[in-house]
Amino acid sequence: MNENEIQLSDTLITEITAVLETARNNVARQVNNELLNAYWNIGRIIVEYEQSSGLNDVTARSLILELSKTLSTKLGKGFSRSNLFNMRNFYLNYPDVQTVSGQLSWSHYCELLLLSDVSKRGFYEKETINSKWSVREMKRQISTSLFERLLLSDGKINKKTVLSLALHGIEMSSPADIIKDPYVFEFLDIPENKPVIEHDLEKALIQQIEKFLLELGRGFMFVGTQQRITLGNTHRYVDIVFYNKILRAYVLIELKAVKFLPEAVGQLNAYLNYYSTEVNDENDNAPIGIILCTDKDAVDAEYALGGLSNNIFASRYVSYIPNKTELIAQVEAVLKEWHGQEDK
Repeated sequence: MNENEIQLSDTLITEITAVLETARNNVARQVNNELLNAYWNIGRIIVEYEQSSGLNDVTARSLILELSKTLSTKLGKGFSRSNLFNMRNFYLNYPDVQTVSGQLSWSHYCELLLLSDVSKRGFYEKETINSKWSVREMKRQISTSLFERLLLSDGKINKKTVLSLALHGIEMSSPADIIKDPYVFEFLDIPENKPVIEHDLEKALIQQIEKFLLELGRGFMFVGTQQRITLGNTHRYVDIVFYNKILRAYVLIELKAVKFLPEAVGQLNAYLNYYSTEVNDENDNAPIGIILCTDKDAVDAEYALGGLSNNIFASRYVSYIPNKTELIAQVEAVLKEWHGQEDK
């Protein structure tokens, strides 16, 4: 090499790039915080003016309309009537600006403000922060009724469960915390009630692996499909294997294009025993098994899964977004029943 030539090392480039990326991220966070603070204060000013002027709902709407016209002319974009209503509602729903998270964007908050139920809004807010969902990902979780599905997953919904989800999001401390019922695979675009064989379902899910991971939840990492297990001289294959880095456990998924059958449990139980003995290292927790089926009978599942030393769960999957009204009604019915028992 010529003595005047300088060879740049990868480390030098990496360090400079890291400094610049950190600076850009810090600037973006600061801008986002200032924007949220500004919108909150605009909402505060609007509400305080309404209150001091004794405006009713009709005149308040007229105020927003006139304000939108004037501010748009004077300051430019960002002051549409809908955005000003969002700022107003932002202040009303978050009266303490300290509770506003700089980890969420204004677009996140605009979507969250559409949720009138405080517990539900709190859940999606916390889980968006925990899972680092984009606005698009958060909207998908809302549209597929994740909150209601989680509340109904184990059939033992109560006020404590609702409050925990609202305050903390999904707390993943045990295998049961990662289970949903049903799982929603609307992203596969499979017509409702159209029969699909297991191989095609598996292939479709892997082709949409990013969306599948989003539906599975936080901490999942894809390992592979048709993972071979040798029992004696016989080769068997697990449909899909993931690793959950939060629970530090392998998650083995068996796909069934039919309703839950108790005999599927024995097969999956053998796979879990194999992983515990042959695959797990000393830092891994016991593997988790999930049987995804088109339907399940609660009694069959209870007897088939009861008393097992391994963590095996049976959950339904659907290829369409559940009827949100029906899900909400189910949640309200169970909560009402629980409240009735509490009052006795």
